[in-house]
Amino acid sequence: MVALITDPVLEQELITRRKASGADRYDETWEGVYVMSPIPNNEHQDLVSDFDAILHAVVKWAGLGRVQPGANVSDREVDWEHNFRCPDLLVFLSENPAQDRESHWYSGPDLAIEICSSGDRTYEKLDFYASVNTKEVLVVDRDPWQLVLYRHGDDAMTETGRSTMDDAVELVSEVVPLKFRLNSDHGPVIEVEHVETKQNWNLRGST
Repeated sequence: MVALITDPVLEQELITRRKASGADRYDETWEGVYVMSPIPNNEHQDLVSDFDAILHAVVKWAGLGRVQPGANVSDREVDWEHNFRCPDLLVFLSENPAQDRESHWYSGPDLAIEICSSGDRTYEKLDFYASVNTKEVLVVDRDPWQLVLYRHGDDAMTETGRSTMDDAVELVSEVVPLKFRLNSDHGPVIEVEHVETKQNWNLRGST
Protein backbone atom coordinates (compact mmCIF):
# COMPACT_ATOMS: atom_id res chain seq x y z
CA MET A 1 0.00 0.00 0.00
CA VAL A 2 1.21 3.51 -0.86
CA ALA A 3 -0.12 6.54 1.04
CA LEU A 4 -0.44 9.92 -0.65
CA ILE A 5 -0.56 12.68 1.96
CA THR A 6 -1.83 16.04 0.75
CA ASP A 7 -2.33 17.62 4.17
CA PRO A 8 0.82 19.79 4.68
CA VAL A 9 0.38 19.85 8.46
CA LEU A 10 0.19 16.06 8.72
CA GLU A 11 3.06 15.72 6.25
CA GLN A 12 5.36 17.92 8.34
CA GLU A 13 4.28 16.16 11.52
CA LEU A 14 5.19 12.75 10.07
CA ILE A 15 8.55 13.98 8.77
CA THR A 16 9.36 15.59 12.12
CA ARG A 17 8.51 12.37 13.97
CA ARG A 18 10.67 10.29 11.62
CA LYS A 19 13.63 12.62 12.06
CA ALA A 20 13.25 12.61 15.84
CA SER A 21 13.19 8.81 15.98
CA GLY A 22 15.92 8.28 13.36
CA ALA A 23 13.50 6.45 11.06
CA ASP A 24 14.32 8.92 8.27
CA ARG A 25 17.86 7.53 7.82
CA TYR A 26 17.13 6.28 4.29
CA ASP A 27 14.28 8.63 3.36
CA GLU A 28 14.70 10.37 0.01
CA THR A 29 13.20 13.17 -2.06
CA TRP A 30 12.30 12.48 -5.68
CA GLU A 31 11.84 15.78 -7.55
CA GLY A 32 10.27 17.38 -4.49
CA VAL A 33 8.25 14.33 -3.41
CA TYR A 34 9.27 13.06 0.04
CA VAL A 35 9.69 9.26 -0.09
CA MET A 36 9.57 7.40 3.23
CA SER A 37 11.62 4.24 2.85
CA PRO A 38 10.88 1.02 4.76
CA ILE A 39 12.96 0.58 7.91
CA PRO A 40 15.67 -2.02 7.15
CA ASN A 41 15.17 -5.32 8.95
CA ASN A 42 18.02 -7.20 10.64
CA GLU A 43 18.91 -9.22 7.55
CA HIS A 44 19.08 -6.05 5.47
CA GLN A 45 21.41 -4.41 7.99
CA ASP A 46 23.60 -7.53 8.21
CA LEU A 47 24.02 -7.52 4.42
CA VAL A 48 24.94 -3.83 4.43
CA SER A 49 27.52 -4.47 7.16
CA ASP A 50 29.01 -7.45 5.32
CA PHE A 51 29.24 -5.66 1.97
CA ASP A 52 30.74 -2.64 3.72
CA ALA A 53 33.48 -4.77 5.31
CA ILE A 54 34.35 -6.42 1.98
CA LEU A 55 34.42 -3.16 0.05
CA HIS A 56 36.54 -1.47 2.71
CA ALA A 57 39.10 -4.26 2.42
CA VAL A 58 39.08 -4.36 -1.38
CA VAL A 59 38.68 -0.66 -2.17
CA LYS A 60 39.44 1.66 0.73
CA TRP A 61 42.32 -0.17 2.43
CA ALA A 62 43.78 -0.96 -1.00
CA GLY A 63 43.93 2.77 -1.71
CA LEU A 64 41.51 2.65 -4.62
CA GLY A 65 38.89 5.06 -3.31
CA ARG A 66 36.15 5.65 -0.75
CA VAL A 67 33.35 3.43 0.54
CA GLN A 68 30.28 4.72 2.33
CA PRO A 69 27.07 3.12 3.59
CA GLY A 70 23.96 5.19 2.98
CA ALA A 71 25.29 8.51 1.65
CA ASN A 72 23.11 11.03 -0.20
CA VAL A 73 23.50 11.40 -3.98
CA SER A 74 21.99 14.34 -5.85
CA ASP A 75 21.93 15.73 -9.37
CA ARG A 76 22.40 19.31 -8.14
CA GLU A 77 24.98 21.31 -6.21
CA VAL A 78 22.50 23.53 -4.37
CA ASP A 79 18.96 22.81 -3.25
CA TRP A 80 20.07 19.19 -3.30
CA GLU A 81 17.35 18.08 -0.86
CA HIS A 82 14.80 18.61 -3.66
CA ASN A 83 16.09 15.51 -5.47
CA PHE A 84 18.38 12.86 -3.98
CA ARG A 85 18.72 9.12 -3.47
CA CYS A 86 20.42 7.16 -0.70
CA PRO A 87 21.73 3.77 -1.83
CA ASP A 88 22.73 1.22 0.81
CA LEU A 89 26.40 1.34 -0.21
CA LEU A 90 28.49 3.56 -2.45
CA VAL A 91 31.97 3.22 -3.92
CA PHE A 92 33.78 6.28 -5.27
CA LEU A 93 37.08 5.40 -6.93
CA SER A 94 39.90 7.93 -6.68
CA GLU A 95 39.44 9.25 -10.23
CA ASN A 96 35.68 9.71 -9.91
CA PRO A 97 34.83 13.39 -10.67
CA ALA A 98 31.81 13.46 -8.31
CA GLN A 99 32.00 16.33 -5.82
CA ASP A 100 31.88 15.72 -2.08
CA ARG A 101 29.59 18.50 -0.88
CA GLU A 102 29.73 17.22 2.74
CA SER A 103 25.94 16.89 2.98
CA HIS A 104 25.74 14.92 -0.27
CA TRP A 105 27.57 13.81 -3.37
CA TYR A 106 27.00 15.86 -6.49
CA SER A 107 27.01 13.20 -9.23
CA GLY A 108 27.04 9.45 -8.88
CA PRO A 109 29.35 6.72 -7.55
CA ASP A 110 31.24 4.10 -9.50
CA LEU A 111 29.23 1.40 -7.76
CA ALA A 112 25.96 1.60 -5.85
CA ILE A 113 24.49 -1.39 -4.02
CA GLU A 114 20.76 -1.47 -3.32
CA ILE A 115 19.24 -4.11 -1.04
CA CYS A 116 15.51 -4.41 -1.66
CA SER A 117 13.00 -4.27 1.16
CA SER A 118 9.30 -5.00 0.88
CA GLY A 119 7.48 -1.97 -0.49
CA ASP A 120 10.52 0.01 -1.61
CA ARG A 121 11.08 1.32 -5.14
CA THR A 122 14.62 0.21 -5.84
CA TYR A 123 14.13 -0.48 -9.54
CA GLU A 124 12.51 2.92 -10.04
CA LYS A 125 15.79 4.54 -8.96
CA LEU A 126 17.75 3.24 -11.95
CA ASP A 127 16.93 6.17 -14.24
CA PHE A 128 18.17 8.57 -11.58
CA TYR A 129 21.41 6.63 -11.15
CA ALA A 130 21.94 6.77 -14.90
CA SER A 131 21.31 10.53 -14.90
CA VAL A 132 24.11 11.12 -12.35
CA ASN A 133 26.55 8.86 -14.24
CA THR A 134 26.64 5.95 -11.81
CA LYS A 135 28.78 3.32 -13.53
CA GLU A 136 27.26 0.18 -11.96
CA VAL A 137 24.35 -0.74 -9.69
CA LEU A 138 24.13 -4.11 -7.93
CA VAL A 139 20.60 -4.90 -6.78
CA VAL A 140 20.17 -7.52 -4.06
CA ASP A 141 16.54 -8.59 -4.37
CA ARG A 142 15.21 -10.85 -1.61
CA ASP A 143 11.71 -11.61 -2.91
CA PRO A 144 12.52 -13.79 -4.73
CA TRP A 145 16.25 -13.97 -4.07
CA GLN A 146 18.33 -12.73 -7.01
CA LEU A 147 21.28 -10.50 -7.78
CA VAL A 148 21.00 -8.13 -10.73
CA LEU A 149 23.93 -6.13 -12.09
CA TYR A 150 23.28 -2.97 -14.10
CA ARG A 151 25.86 -0.96 -16.03
CA HIS A 152 25.64 2.58 -17.40
CA GLY A 153 25.36 2.81 -21.16
CA ASP A 154 23.49 4.97 -23.68
CA ASP A 155 22.17 7.22 -20.89
CA ALA A 156 20.48 4.31 -19.10
CA MET A 157 21.27 1.54 -16.65
CA THR A 158 21.32 -1.69 -18.66
CA GLU A 159 21.02 -5.12 -17.07
CA THR A 160 24.24 -7.06 -17.73
CA GLY A 161 23.47 -10.21 -15.74
CA ARG A 162 21.17 -11.87 -13.23
CA SER A 163 22.10 -14.54 -10.69
CA THR A 164 19.15 -16.50 -9.26
CA MET A 165 18.53 -19.50 -7.03
CA ASP A 166 18.00 -21.61 -10.16
CA ASP A 167 20.73 -20.11 -12.33
CA ALA A 168 23.82 -19.05 -10.37
CA VAL A 169 25.39 -16.84 -13.03
CA GLU A 170 28.60 -15.02 -12.05
CA LEU A 171 28.30 -11.25 -12.19
CA VAL A 172 31.66 -9.59 -12.77
CA SER A 173 32.05 -5.93 -11.90
CA GLU A 174 34.02 -3.68 -14.22
CA VAL A 175 34.68 -1.02 -11.56
CA VAL A 176 35.77 -3.05 -8.52
CA PRO A 177 37.81 -6.29 -8.62
CA LEU A 178 34.92 -8.45 -7.46
CA LYS A 179 32.43 -10.94 -8.83
CA PHE A 180 29.13 -11.96 -7.27
CA ARG A 181 27.04 -15.11 -7.42
CA LEU A 182 23.96 -16.41 -5.67
CA ASN A 183 24.45 -19.93 -4.27
CA SER A 184 21.32 -21.87 -3.32
CA ASP A 185 23.01 -25.08 -2.06
CA HIS A 186 22.52 -24.13 1.60
CA GLY A 187 19.81 -21.49 1.35
CA PRO A 188 20.47 -18.07 -0.21
CA VAL A 189 24.18 -17.28 0.02
CA ILE A 190 25.80 -14.38 -1.81
CA GLU A 191 29.27 -15.49 -2.87
CA VAL A 192 31.73 -12.65 -3.37
CA GLU A 193 35.18 -13.32 -4.83
CA HIS A 194 38.17 -11.10 -5.53
CA VAL A 195 38.97 -11.65 -9.20
CA GLU A 196 42.73 -11.32 -8.67
CA THR A 197 43.53 -12.80 -5.26
CA LYS A 198 40.61 -15.30 -5.31
CA GLN A 199 39.80 -14.41 -1.71
CA ASN A 200 36.12 -15.10 -1.14
CA TRP A 201 33.34 -14.25 1.28
CA ASN A 202 29.92 -15.80 1.86
CA LEU A 203 27.03 -13.53 2.85
CA ARG A 204 24.21 -15.65 4.17
CA GLY A 205 20.56 -14.67 3.91
CA SER A 206 17.38 -16.29 5.18
CA THR A 207 15.06 -18.38 3.06
